[in-house]
Amino acid sequence: MRAWFTAVAVGFLAAGCASNASIPSQGERQALAPTGKLRVALYTGAPASIVQGATLDESKGVGFDLGKELARRIGVPFEPVVYPSPGAIMVGLKSGEWDLAFFGPTPERDSVLNFTEPLLVIEHGYLVPAGSPISTIDAVDRPGIRIGAPQGGSVNAFLKRALKNATVVASPSVPAGEEMLKSGKVDAFAANKANLYGLSDKMPGSRVLDGRIGVDEVAIALPKGRENGMAYVRKYAEDVKAEGLVKAAIQRAGLRGAADK
Repeated sequence: MRAWFTAVAVGFLAAGCASNASIPSQGERQALAPTGKLRVALYTGAPASIVQGATLDESKGVGFDLGKELARRIGVPFEPVVYPSPGAIMVGLKSGEWDLAFFGPTPERDSVLNFTEPLLVIEHGYLVPAGSPISTIDAVDRPGIRIGAPQGGSVNAFLKRALKNATVVASPSVPAGEEMLKSGKVDAFAANKANLYGLSDKMPGSRVLDGRIGVDEVAIALPKGRENGMAYVRKYAEDVKAEGLVKAAIQRAGLRGAADK
């Protein structure tokens, strides 16, 4: 179930902000925030998106922090729209529930979304529970092995291409991967490594396997039909990287697993 939060974006991120941030035109602001507030789609349990705290101010995540900063720069309230999985974000798009998301392109997303260049790249990999006999990525793809993966997550495209023998089991969310592994419903869980390290911290003895099966790009996505806002968000993506705000958001979220593209 979605958790809804609303807050007016005020102040700067801890890393600071350039004083000469461009002011959007009326057309750009309308494309980005047609309801008068910036509704940013995020999925829970993911440092690249949002890790929810007890209160809104205690929440963190790359998408959360940079969405909040974008709302401040264009002069509108910030409204995180939080979903359990990337797949649920895509369902919400069909209902017009959000204006902007932070995740990477996939064939499904490319048909309905436009993307900026990546803000960061994270390795995709596998997490196995304590005592698992699986020690390498190659050993995952064997008959009888069940691999959990977040519903609608970009890792699914890599699994579909790479796996010949193992079976993929859809997970309703990233946090649900913990229960699936502990209960033995799956033998490994696939996702970007930032998410896997977060799960591993809660599971003593579990291991994120060395190597990678692909990479997960985190970019800014706007629904098709909002092209008037793309130039502004492309420039914003460049600016926050140059200003160190992406790095600051990564550090605040405790994100691990960033990789060269």
